[in-house]
Amino acid sequence: MFERFARRMESPLVFSSASLEKNSSFLPDFCANSTVFLTVLLAELFALVLALNETNRFGDFWNHLALISLFVQWVVLAAAAVLCLCKRWLVQLGPTAATLAVLGLTQLVTLGFSLMGGRFLVSSPEWAIPSLAFSIRSLAIAGIITLITLRYFYIHHQWQRQIEAESRARLRALQARIHPHFLFNTLNTIASLIPSQPDRAEQAVLDLADLLRSALTDRSSVSLAEELELTRRYLAIERLRMGERLTVDWQLGEDLPLGTLLPPLVLQPLVENAIRHGLQRLPEGGTLTLCIDKQLDKLCFTLINPRSAADTETGQRIAQDNIRQRLALAYPLSPPLEIIETAERYQVTFTIPLKQ
Repeated sequence: MFERFARRMESPLVFSSASLEKNSSFLPDFCANSTVFLTVLLAELFALVLALNETNRFGDFWNHLALISLFVQWVVLAAAAVLCLCKRWLVQLGPTAATLAVLGLTQLVTLGFSLMGGRFLVSSPEWAIPSLAFSIRSLAIAGIITLITLRYFYIHHQWQRQIEAESRARLRALQARIHPHFLFNTLNTIASLIPSQPDRAEQAVLDLADLLRSALTDRSSVSLAEELELTRRYLAIERLRMGERLTVDWQLGEDLPLGTLLPPLVLQPLVENAIRHGLQRLPEGGTLTLCIDKQLDKLCFTLINPRSAADTETGQRIAQDNIRQRLALAYPLSPPLEIIETAERYQVTFTIPLKQ
């Protein structure tokens, strides 16, 4: 039995200490559709401001807006295309070098389109001097807008890195949060099973080894199958301790994508909370309902546990706050973790989007 336990604990650990450095560049992906759409939208708003500033009569406004929009969109889309082509080189530069490189590329694109489009946007018949003035003005505006935008990207990137670092620190605290009472009770249960039921004692030791290994492993993601297996092993240990007081109703949908990657420890801590703050406090125990349903483009997780009507304590919500934050970072467009409380029931719901 102890040889199998040792082999379990010798499983290689997968560390992600360099995950913060994997995307160290503060520049967004200019090849992404969302970035291009946002760039086009902001460019059109900027063109609208310029048209309003330069037009005194309503009839001329639409003509100016059309010409300015055409020029601005040319410049913005061309600059985005150039930055997209150069992204492998740009991400290797430091913040200062990347700023100068992006500024230089956008200035070159702006200068090229200014020289070509100046004669169409300047009404003077002798267009050479006005076109030169128009180019200088366009370069100055483009430079200011580019620097402001890059500053925003840098601040947003630093803020996001800080949130990610805080989330990882909380995850490590969550992984290390093996309650002494749970550990002592498990060991006492295993000791009592060894003389009469050695097979069950051996399985309990292996389940405990998997829980300890998960607490020591620093991984950025796990599969749905791994998270379910970890939860099943935890429930097997709790069932040894609680006996018939613990019943689990698994409601797993058909054709679940078990290979789907999700943040680690998003299910087992919620199950642990449901037992510690719900079922364990009921003398007769109860049924823990765990439902995972696959919809068109997402997985829906629902945990329901009974609770005592007279019990108003819900714990410190450390696990829930950590899971809520990590889900928001990993899936910013998905609904947040939702909690529904009644006097006799506690329900937690969250979703994981599926990649198409």
